[in-house]
Amino acid sequence: MVTISEKIDVSPYLHRDKPFWNTVAIIYTFMGYLGGITLLILPGIELNVLGVILLTHSLLISAYLSHELMHGSIFKKRHLNVTFGKVMLLFNGGCYYRFETLTLLHIAHHVDRADIITFDIPQAIQKQPHIVQQIILVLEWLYFPVTAFWSRWQWIISPWRNLERREERLRTIIILAIRGGMFAYLGLISPKALLLYFLSYIGMITVLRWMDAFQHTYEGFPPGTKLPKRNRAHEQINTFSNLFSQRYSWLNLLLLNFGYHNAHHTVMKCPWHSLHELNKELIKHENIRYVSLREQFINYHRFRITRLIKGQGEAIDNNGNPTFEKFYGAIDVSFLTVY
Repeated sequence: MVTISEKIDVSPYLHRDKPFWNTVAIIYTFMGYLGGITLLILPGIELNVLGVILLTHSLLISAYLSHELMHGSIFKKRHLNVTFGKVMLLFNGGCYYRFETLTLLHIAHHVDRADIITFDIPQAIQKQPHIVQQIILVLEWLYFPVTAFWSRWQWIISPWRNLERREERLRTIIILAIRGGMFAYLGLISPKALLLYFLSYIGMITVLRWMDAFQHTYEGFPPGTKLPKRNRAHEQINTFSNLFSQRYSWLNLLLLNFGYHNAHHTVMKCPWHSLHELNKELIKHENIRYVSLREQFINYHRFRITRLIKGQGEAIDNNGNPTFEKFYGAIDVSFLTVY
């Protein structure tokens, strides 16, 4: 069987250096974060709206930079990827998980072509009293990502519930104190800014969930399960690219080209700024399954409750053809959380 590496010379896409673009992305994240918060504090509705948009986008870029740093595609030296990865997690709230843990799980997602799930949200919802279930579903119907906060809180308190993680207690307390102190200080300066920050954070989670929802139909397995062996053919059939636009590729830079997901899974160390070039080469040899922007919006909205009850659904019919009638989508962000 001819492998993709024999069809395409992938070496030009491994560790391709474009330090200028990486620098721009990192500086934008810092400046956008600080500038966004400043605009939230200032008087004036127009400035506040601009601040929410800027802060939300800088949080999103910090998340996708975290992903790049997990793959070691920003810096040549590993310790720099780790250091900056931890900083990015401080921005986007993924800091309650260790960067090394998130990296290990995410790389396993690529290698095993499956996902490990310790907190199954549909099952967790079903175990709740009926009134709690209804509250969760109503909040999610209103686009308040309560299950995202729930899963994160499960991890935060786990060092006190799971003795195997008790060594994480001090670290968790320190992070809670630092972030809690920062938010308390912001609230003292401007309660309005604190509320708008929360709105921006919800916006970040919503966009991340939307982008992650239709990129895979991988199975989820509990820890310790012997995973079935999956080949590249299985990976590509169960991987989808969800772009803002195939025609205007520059639009995809808004989220660091994360929508070129088939290309990313072909060469996972290909940096974000070169994924569109790899994608052009890839489509000459493989049939990439795209989820259009319209299909993404429709299914994300239409199945926002269904996926919480039935899981991600199916994207391939019995004949192996794409179908979106039962493609409910994944629930949350795989590379910023531990499930």
